[in-house]
Amino acid sequence: MDASQQLILLILACTVGLFLWGRRRHDVVALAALMACVVSGLTPTTEAFVGFGHPAVITVAAVLILSKGLQTTGAVEALAQRALPQRGGMLLGLGVLTLLGATLSAFMNNVGAMALLMPIALQLASRNNIPPGKVLMPLAFGTILGGMTTLIGTPPNLIVSGFRAQTELGAYGMFDFTPVGLAVAIGGVLLAVIAGRWLVPNRPQTDASNFDTGTYLTEVHIDADSKADGKQLREVEQMLDDGDAQIVGMVRNDFRVIAPQPGRRLHAGDILVIEADPDALGTSLTRLGLKLEEAVEPDKGSKDEADESESDSAAEVAAPSEQEQEKPAARHSDDIALQELVAQPGAAILGRSASDIALRTRFGINLLAISRQGHRSIRRLRWTEIEAGDVLLMQGDAESIAGFAAEYGCVPLAQRSILIPDRRRAITAVAIMIAAVALAAFGVLPAAVAFTAGVLGYMLTRVIPLRRIYEAIDWPIIILLGALMPLAAAMAETGAADVLARTLLEHVAQGNPVIALTLMLVVTMTLSDFMNNAATAAVMCPIALSIASQLGVNPDSFLMAVAIGASCAFLTPIGHQNNTLILGPGGFRFGDYWRLGLPMELLVVAIGIPMLLWVWPL
Repeated sequence: MDASQQLILLILACTVGLFLWGRRRHDVVALAALMACVVSGLTPTTEAFVGFGHPAVITVAAVLILSKGLQTTGAVEALAQRALPQRGGMLLGLGVLTLLGATLSAFMNNVGAMALLMPIALQLASRNNIPPGKVLMPLAFGTILGGMTTLIGTPPNLIVSGFRAQTELGAYGMFDFTPVGLAVAIGGVLLAVIAGRWLVPNRPQTDASNFDTGTYLTEVHIDADSKADGKQLREVEQMLDDGDAQIVGMVRNDFRVIAPQPGRRLHAGDILVIEADPDALGTSLTRLGLKLEEAVEPDKGSKDEADESESDSAAEVAAPSEQEQEKPAARHSDDIALQELVAQPGAAILGRSASDIALRTRFGINLLAISRQGHRSIRRLRWTEIEAGDVLLMQGDAESIAGFAAEYGCVPLAQRSILIPDRRRAITAVAIMIAAVALAAFGVLPAAVAFTAGVLGYMLTRVIPLRRIYEAIDWPIIILLGALMPLAAAMAETGAADVLARTLLEHVAQGNPVIALTLMLVVTMTLSDFMNNAATAAVMCPIALSIASQLGVNPDSFLMAVAIGASCAFLTPIGHQNNTLILGPGGFRFGDYWRLGLPMELLVVAIGIPMLLWVWPL
């Protein structure tokens, strides 16, 4: 080896070592490696940042934004509610949930798919009286497996496609990963669902990251196209039971009904007062096609606000002024936020209601729900007097909410995602995503261009508020990818990748291409268990291409082995973000993952190698 090869291998060894050590963020390590290559002269200064313009990096950023739109509009939540069986055994529910997670992960960010389905998984575990980890680990593994089935399913696939594009073969198509990836995913999902009940350890839930605000009392409006229209109250209550929500009152024609009869038939225009857990609020709304009463446009609620008069509250609550009734609320439709605020003792809002302080008129925000521990009231939400300790779910412009909180002595709680579905934006998000996938799949546009056009569509239709677009991007991943591309190029240009490939072939594979292919899959999978999957793919692709070149065999087999191996991190909680995501809610320990993860990785090898040899023959 010459000096340049020794130097790049030293930088690579230090980079991998720091990745495995885990004390520094992956993006920081990748930037340090890039700077080391530049300072040492291995990477010209003019090419130091070309990686950030790489099509794979652009595609990853665009897909993250598109996935966020599917998530925040409630599109995935609606799909889950329609796909999952409301009744049935544990095995059926887990099977459908895991299959849904794998399917979603093929077309959206798999971490986003996991985060969306986690509340449903916890409900399934609670309904069947089993530890949450028994559902969470199969779901996590299913969402990881689903990502390997399409070009955009996971960043390693995009990176592998980028390296292939640098050869005369060109980039991979949208579904070139599907034959092998789908076979592995189906086998893995079956193993996770069937064997998970025995292989996943029983652990109590120990997650304390989600603070408990108790249940919310909120008002929901029944529209003509709602599933609740025309149903009896008892039917709606049964549908809400699965979402841990219940009806505690209703309003019809401005009259409150404290204990409505179960046989009462509901009609469009009725208002239901429901009690629901914050995480189940969106599920309940989606299931029945309901809308939050206070989220409707002011002209729909102004009459109710001006005309409602109850004898038991007239002395307590002042009617809204004419100015409040007539002045339109300032609404910032392109930057609507949800925020939980808690009323402090001695705050100016105590003893006052949303109507008293002209919440819509003065601040342009809505009070969607109130959580009051240990107390229940069905007084109309806008007339309810706030007490110390109440948690208020507010909707509106973020700055307006902050101004209200500062003026009236409310403290924002820790940030928590509370999904309020938006049907129009959900349909728009799905349509744009399908169009982008179609453009890329049929070769009309390159993947990077097709999905960037999808992001532009989001911007024009405001599926995601414009100020929130860039918040949807996982910037550490983008920095990691952009910084590692020049490092991978330096490995190829200096011949270091050929040296590593020759060493593996001579001392381990001994010139046998099948053994070399198996070795490539196993080594990649092992590295992915301890370091970022995108980084693993970027490091292993040059080696895979070099091995294929020295053996004189099809490079696609080895590149696909890297793609599969980089997506199969099942032994540790740090190998993939989805594994980390379930660590607390599942009550897991570091060593719990290998019990299901090791059989899973053995299955990946057993299915993957024959499929690779069949679909991408050597």
